[in-house]
Amino acid sequence: MLRCSIIASSALLFLGACVSPTTVQRAEHAPLGLPTEVVNMLNTANIPVNAMGALVVRVSDGATLLSHQSGIPLQPASTLKLLTAIVSLERLGPTYRGRTELRTDAVLVDGVLAGNLVLRGLGDPDLDWEAFQAMLQMLRNKGIRDIQGDLIVDRLAFNPPRMDIGVPPFDEAPEFHYNVIPDALLLNTNLLKFDFESSDNIIAMRMTPALDGITVDSKMTMIDRSCDQWEDGWKIPTTIRNGDGSIGIQLTGEFPRNCSISTRLNVIDRADFTDRMFRTLWRSLGGTIRGVTRDGAMPADARLLAEHKSRTLAEVVRDINKRSDNPITRLVYLTLGRLGTQNTDVPVAALANEHTAMRSEKEVRAWLQMRGIDDAGLILENGSGLSRKERIRPQQLAAVLRAAASSDWAPEFMASLPIVGVDGAMKTRLRDSPGAQHARIKTGTLNNTAAVAGYVTNAAKEPCIVVAMINHASPNGPVSPIAKPILDAMIDWAARSGTALY
Repeated sequence: MLRCSIIASSALLFLGACVSPTTVQRAEHAPLGLPTEVVNMLNTANIPVNAMGALVVRVSDGATLLSHQSGIPLQPASTLKLLTAIVSLERLGPTYRGRTELRTDAVLVDGVLAGNLVLRGLGDPDLDWEAFQAMLQMLRNKGIRDIQGDLIVDRLAFNPPRMDIGVPPFDEAPEFHYNVIPDALLLNTNLLKFDFESSDNIIAMRMTPALDGITVDSKMTMIDRSCDQWEDGWKIPTTIRNGDGSIGIQLTGEFPRNCSISTRLNVIDRADFTDRMFRTLWRSLGGTIRGVTRDGAMPADARLLAEHKSRTLAEVVRDINKRSDNPITRLVYLTLGRLGTQNTDVPVAALANEHTAMRSEKEVRAWLQMRGIDDAGLILENGSGLSRKERIRPQQLAAVLRAAASSDWAPEFMASLPIVGVDGAMKTRLRDSPGAQHARIKTGTLNNTAAVAGYVTNAAKEPCIVVAMINHASPNGPVSPIAKPILDAMIDWAARSGTALY
């Protein structure tokens, strides 16, 4: 009968760990290279064996069970989000909430605010347009009807306030959600929702919310194509500012017949977006404003009128890992730099001039050092993996996952990971594997990268960490379609490995 030890870590209990003396002894065996099946699949796919790095270690004692090029820095894609998630939980705490504020230093007389209104962003990932409308309703509830001054938008919590300016688009689709570069005021993620529905000869389109002074002109061509492939004929929309100040969005390209889809697009500069969103919602609530919308700083004596708080970080990390949300991950990463602890000996004036992302990197590296994890070869840019520059060694990521398993916030971290065969990017994968419904795996995909990292319980009921990355420029397009089965085979091998003990 298997003798189970009492395991202090809630993470190991969560994974159902059960460790025996025999199990520990196997750690003395030499680690294996890649499984034969994985090598054969790499050869069949014309992917060099040295394009892959992989590591399998046991959670309980860190014993290496499999290692292949695990010490080489590789492009991790979205598996890097695991690092951002656990460092954020430990540095900020699971109850941390981002905020958005409406403030003023003006007096209110008979419904008239005799001065400016300040909209201040403090890294709120949940400020959608409905939440913003609720904030404005709070102003109306306080009796504010007319704003005599300007709307001042304070994005100064991060430096620079607008990190999107002058930055080339990451890829050929800068208008889609995953490419939005956040700032401290992530109002509706700067996205408009577009609903398309076509018949045999007509395309109906609706934009939500409908904003004042913004029109949409669709010149899309109908085509016989599967609705699932609607993006194949998509072209980047064109945005035009007209002489009267209105903004026109022009849609071109192709769209399938008899197709219904919804998508969210980043097609308007965020200064215009914030202005039009505010004016549309404020007018709908019966409010008026006489001034303009402009960027600026909140006055030191401005009093709070209304506030919105995001979900707790424990909830937000599920968006980071289960949904692999890039803008939210980048927002949380920047919040590490804004609220971190690594700059306490630096004058405040100097901090104001330091790039927030650089301060975020200091936080991550300090956490690694505290955990005894070597940061050599680690390259950070935005913490999301949506980068050509970011690199991490499989050894490092495995060490991060092992540290996360012993964290006070391990249950919150584990709950954020996709469950194999159940949800997230792993929903339809490995349903016939013993890892289905048990393993928790984060995936990562870029054109030249496919990766997985997470926790798998093997046949001996030992919780293990699996990290596998393939970096390969395929001549036939993105590497992911041919790499996914190989990575799945790696996960399945880990789930079936070990000798069951009774």
